[in-house]
Amino acid sequence: MSTPMTPEQEYQFYAQSENQEPQGAPRRRRNARLSMIVPVRFPPELLDEVRAQAHADDRSLSAWIRRAVEHELHQAA
Repeated sequence: MSTPMTPEQEYQFYAQSENQEPQGAPRRRRNARLSMIVPVRFPPELLDEVRAQAHADDRSLSAWIRRAVEHELHQAA
């Protein structure tokens, strides 16, 4: 078993064209049911903090916001 790559190692690996060939059968996204776009506005300072946290968690901005909303909903229940 090998140790997982760091984000920097992944970047270096996939920056090489020979490592950009798709492998195996295509896979559908887990959350194919995500279909509605909800525009949300944030003050610039807050958006900077959210982006930084999403990056630190190695998530997209949208995925991080969805997870935060789900967390709040479960806390309220």
